Amino acid sequence: MKEGLLYSTILIHVYPTESLPADIGLKQCRSAATLRKWRASWARMRTDRQGVAAVFNIATGLAIWCSEAMTLALVLFVAWRHNVRNEAYLYWGLGFLLTGIGFAMVALRGEIPSVLSVEAGNAIALLGQSAWVAGFLALDRKRIEWWALLPPAIWLAGVFLPWVNSDYSNRVVLYNLASATGATALAMAVAAGDMRRERTRRKLMGVFVLQGCLCFGSALMMALTMPSDIEATNLGGVSAMASAFLLTIAFAFTCRLIMERSERHLRALTLTDSLTGVLNRRGLLGYFDATQEKAHDDRRQVAVMLFDLDHFKRVNDRFGHQSGDAVLTAFARMARQYIPNNIFGRMGGEEFAAFAAVTDQTEAEAIAETIRTEFCRLPVSTGEAIVPVTVSIGIALASSIEANIDKLISAADRALYAAKAAGRNCTVTFGEAEAAAPAPATPPSTAGELVPTVDDQVEALRRMGTLSRAG
Repeated sequence: MKEGLLYSTILIHVYPTESLPADIGLKQCRSAATLRKWRASWARMRTDRQGVAAVFNIATGLAIWCSEAMTLALVLFVAWRHNVRNEAYLYWGLGFLLTGIGFAMVALRGEIPSVLSVEAGNAIALLGQSAWVAGFLALDRKRIEWWALLPPAIWLAGVFLPWVNSDYSNRVVLYNLASATGATALAMAVAAGDMRRERTRRKLMGVFVLQGCLCFGSALMMALTMPSDIEATNLGGVSAMASAFLLTIAFAFTCRLIMERSERHLRALTLTDSLTGVLNRRGLLGYFDATQEKAHDDRRQVAVMLFDLDHFKRVNDRFGHQSGDAVLTAFARMARQYIPNNIFGRMGGEEFAAFAAVTDQTEAEAIAETIRTEFCRLPVSTGEAIVPVTVSIGIALASSIEANIDKLISAADRALYAAKAAGRNCTVTFGEAEAAAPAPATPPSTAGELVPTVDDQVEALRRMGTLSRAG
């Protein structure tokens, strides 16, 4: 009896229950009832194991993922509601919502029509990937591209083919190919941003590339090995778990990317003038060391330029403060274009400043005079009238070794005072010797080298003509 049971057990393990010949047990075992009992027990065990595996791999896993996706969707919708201008949160929230709904429909297979569970459910889940792609494009203020819709398009184009629709393994292969396309589209959307400035993008793109390779490799393996439905379920479950893990890492990197961008934005706000958009005093002074280092490397001089809009109080009194703000904004927008490396900012009120590494005094004066003459020609419209405004400029120069920010700003301020005293709408330059000299108690109005304006030259010619005619 024991030998018969042992032999029948070996047969059951070697031969599948369905293909076990009916007469083998009767020939080898002493009791046909014992063989039938073992065969029925083995069949129940296999059925139970398959049922437990199916519940764990499909229903339980999808239920857990759906709950997580819905939670993340709710969090992202709340974030978008707090900042409606950032559409990335809206698209990402829609992505998780669609993915959760799609997987929930897949998990309800047998409870709802097959076309809704298989065809529609997977298409909606893949449409969630398209929403994630749109979110990354919206994060960088880019328009949504057509290739963002490739994942659901690939699925819908292939799932209705007879040899795909009727075979579970082929459907898993098709879904993995569509998911690999979605991961590739996500990597492309991330790479479309500023990779050099935001280094977290490299890691995020690497995660999506790895996810795409995983899905494609899984699809290729299944296409080559042609597994059974149970093996395809197990392989698809492992691939889905790995993809979910990579997606969790990608979400963490995305949060880090947003945090870094927010920190950079807050830092820019602390260093930028809110009205004109140029650097404020703190932000401008932070660039002096870099300007001095560049001047030292290029064997140049350091130039500090101070700009003061002439009779700005009259503009505010006559045209209103809104017109005054328009004048400040127009001057800042125009002047920064002519300053090397845009190291230009607002010191306060109607006073601006710039740092530059120049070859000599002539180059510094050329920059200042270009700004002054262009501003004279710039029509500043307030909606009701054209505001006539000019600017006075003071320049201080020093060698890259001896340049000191406090001394240069003080010297440039004295040069600006001299330009105001000389009649405004002109430029006064203090060379290295004058800039290095200590500031007098009352700066003389004739100090510095006055750069004559075009109006001064025209007036001088007129006086010379009058004197010659009188003579």
